[in-house]
Amino acid sequence: MADRRGNNTRQRGKQDRSYRNDDRRQQAGNRAGKPAGARAGSRPVGRQGGKASGQRGRTPAPAAGWIEGRRACAEALEVGVPLRCALVATGDDTLASLVARLRDAGVEVQEVPRERLDGMSSHGAHQGIVCQTAPYRYATLEDVIGRAGEGDALVVVLDHVTDEGNFGAIVRSAEVVGAAGVVIAKARAAGVGVGAYKTSAGAVLHLPIAQVPNLATALDRLKEAGFWAAAATEHAEQDVWHAPFGGRIALVMGSEGAGVSRLVREHCDFECRLPQRGRVESLNVAQATTVLCYEWLRRTMAETDAR
Repeated sequence: MADRRGNNTRQRGKQDRSYRNDDRRQQAGNRAGKPAGARAGSRPVGRQGGKASGQRGRTPAPAAGWIEGRRACAEALEVGVPLRCALVATGDDTLASLVARLRDAGVEVQEVPRERLDGMSSHGAHQGIVCQTAPYRYATLEDVIGRAGEGDALVVVLDHVTDEGNFGAIVRSAEVVGAAGVVIAKARAAGVGVGAYKTSAGAVLHLPIAQVPNLATALDRLKEAGFWAAAATEHAEQDVWHAPFGGRIALVMGSEGAGVSRLVREHCDFECRLPQRGRVESLNVAQATTVLCYEWLRRTMAETDAR
């Protein structure tokens, strides 16, 4: 592997801010220390999310694990979110249809006093129903590598993408093009929650998603399995059209605002960017990942047809 980097050596000295969210809807992750790749004195840009704590005097439901409200619970059921149980207000006949659907899906339904739901609600709008979700079962990195087999394969590695909507959209794109899996960090990164189920259109149920404690180490393991690690950054010298983007690729996408960290970049074989002609600075991370996933698929299909 001594010549893996070749003419495609990454530009380590450059500051990196990979495809960030230009409409500023995402909250950048709180990285330990200054994000390597951010300019001196800069910080991730994005609107700060609201506090998770509920109204004063309430005991809020856990942010991950509970869903409240009729529409939210119905949508969770439709997209396949695994539900453990549903707590419904005693004597509320308007919930009969939804309760019947929950029971048909094998979800345990318990009637409780409305006051109990009031105490659990994070914002007082439970509408008589709260559902508890079952924990998502993450895959291991070896599961992802095993699914990749020996031939052409794509693994999407997310360097602390924090927005659950972006994360779900990325998983959806990865699944559609036939990726072997998605790798995410265990800490300071979006995981599989209700929002990811919705924005992925259920793709999280069909694609292995591995949580790892160290992304750099995970990239080294992927390279041992024959993958080339490609960091996506708008500051790369070569665009993706001229990068060696076929075959076995571990595509590394950076977080909203901070981009791919210096340590992760150092473990990549090359960098690439998307060409552009317009005035907008860049695509957001979910859009850029979709384009790059399809470029990998185009290359792979072309090479297969040429054999």
